[in-house]
Amino acid sequence: MYYSNGNYEAFARPQKPEGVDKKSAYLVGSGLAALAAACFLVRDGQMKGEHIHILEELNLPGGACDGVKDTQKGFIVRGGREMENHFECLWDLFRSIPSIEKGGASVLDEYYWLNKKDPNYSLIRATVNRGEDAHTDGKFGLSEKASMEIVKLFMTRDEDLYDKKISDVFTEQFFSSNFWLYWRTMFAFEDWHSALEMKLYIQRFIHHIGGLPDFSALKFTKYNQYESLILPMIKYLESHNVQFQYDTRVKNIIFNIKGNKKVATKIICQHNNQEECIDLIEEDLVFITNGSCTENSSLGDNNHAPKFNNSLGGCWELWRNIAKQDSSFGHPDKFCTNTKATNWESATITTLDDRIPPYIEKICKRDPFSGKVVTGGIITVKDSKWLMSYTLNRQPHFKEQSRNQLVVWVYALFTDVPGDFIKKPMKECTGMEITEEWLYHMGVPEAKIHDMAAKSARCVPCMMPYVTAFFMPRTKGDRPKVVPDGSVNFAFIGQFADTVRDTVFTTEYSVRTAMEAVYTLLNVDRGVPEVFNSCYDIRVLLDSTSKMMDGKKLTDMKLPFILNLIEKKAMKKVSGTVIEDLLRRYNVI
Repeated sequence: MYYSNGNYEAFARPQKPEGVDKKSAYLVGSGLAALAAACFLVRDGQMKGEHIHILEELNLPGGACDGVKDTQKGFIVRGGREMENHFECLWDLFRSIPSIEKGGASVLDEYYWLNKKDPNYSLIRATVNRGEDAHTDGKFGLSEKASMEIVKLFMTRDEDLYDKKISDVFTEQFFSSNFWLYWRTMFAFEDWHSALEMKLYIQRFIHHIGGLPDFSALKFTKYNQYESLILPMIKYLESHNVQFQYDTRVKNIIFNIKGNKKVATKIICQHNNQEECIDLIEEDLVFITNGSCTENSSLGDNNHAPKFNNSLGGCWELWRNIAKQDSSFGHPDKFCTNTKATNWESATITTLDDRIPPYIEKICKRDPFSGKVVTGGIITVKDSKWLMSYTLNRQPHFKEQSRNQLVVWVYALFTDVPGDFIKKPMKECTGMEITEEWLYHMGVPEAKIHDMAAKSARCVPCMMPYVTAFFMPRTKGDRPKVVPDGSVNFAFIGQFADTVRDTVFTTEYSVRTAMEAVYTLLNVDRGVPEVFNSCYDIRVLLDSTSKMMDGKKLTDMKLPFILNLIEKKAMKKVSGTVIEDLLRRYNVI
């Protein structure tokens, strides 16, 4: 496997890999990474679909990319996916997946047309005082010290950030800025999360710094991610006779390890409450989803809070059993043993009549029933003790949704702190109480809140103990390489496999690890698109610097005398050159 860029290889079709007709593939899990791997096996590996077996513990595919209508509870989304134009592997995949909405089009086609016609941006990023605009006004509010802390992190080597927390590299001036408010609520970072992951995010999305305050950097699907992304993949795979086996919990994978050679020889699983064993030969390929951010998710309802289930669950036990066999298979306990640091809670609120929508429209300044962008991303309640955020994507968010209903997604980072209206921690609240807290921050008169929450909405809360497990501080080797050194026939895929430069908690990461795994094990003669190299583009660096300084010029900054002198001499040197043109074009001087 090798990396490529440009369109020379982007549109090329690889030749059929040698010996692929003799191979079978087994994929553990049916989340986005496993489904993507199966699609790459079919499209680029040209493997027969009937030779591809997907083993899923649940009775529904999709993993964290969910979106369902429960017959008892109603509509449920545990989270949403923020995407951008430089998810190179994701779009490489979806250009080949037929749309189930538009005949003759791909998923990428319909997505591109939608976001061209209805571009995403937010008209209000944060509120205070029960629904008033917080007037962040697109400003980052970074002091010179905080700005320099970001620059220093950007320049720091990965190995110097191993096992360090974000709080180890930033001071209070950074944490009090709008930048941190935007960042932590958009990406779900906490102070105690990995400084390395923070650095990787800054480098990966440096080209979108200007779009951070109003979400103009983002693009969204027409419906929830299950219906817009997962279902088309399922139909594509089923049309190629890929085999799905549900209610199958993989408990262990046995490896024969001799010297530098590592071979997966056996899959031990439980299917329909009976233990089964799948014997493997070296020609068989195994793709392992190790770990899960949605493991042990539990749902409540309008009248019940979700239970906090911090037992390990199937995927973590599987990774533990695998990791015992070789040190190169990673260290799962680094990620799954501190649910106090890795949890947060979300809730899906469905409005049932016309009482709540006017409050939404007043805040987001758009008609939520227009079918177009509504909030344009999350609105953060800046003075919420829970640090609550909420969003309405294009409505309807579900195909089955009534045209007079709205589906709202709410989440909060601080689940163990009493609320502002409901004096209980979010994790102890029923769906109705979460709705009441939300309505309070929407500006609904207190006398009307309880009745409105009881009669005009339905809420399904979801507690996720491991949702930010991949952000925990880590060091080299804690996540296994996509294809470990010496591997003959197996790979790790998903958010807890390790690939260079890309960022976890993204759809791109799942698809990238899948593509790298398939291309390596089958020796596909086509390059994997490299991670977009904006962090090496001087134009992007200048532009992002200008925007992070809220439009201040470099020449406006108060520098120590000696630096000021050096700067003046440097400006004389570049005067009249293309360097001066660049600095002016991107508003640095």
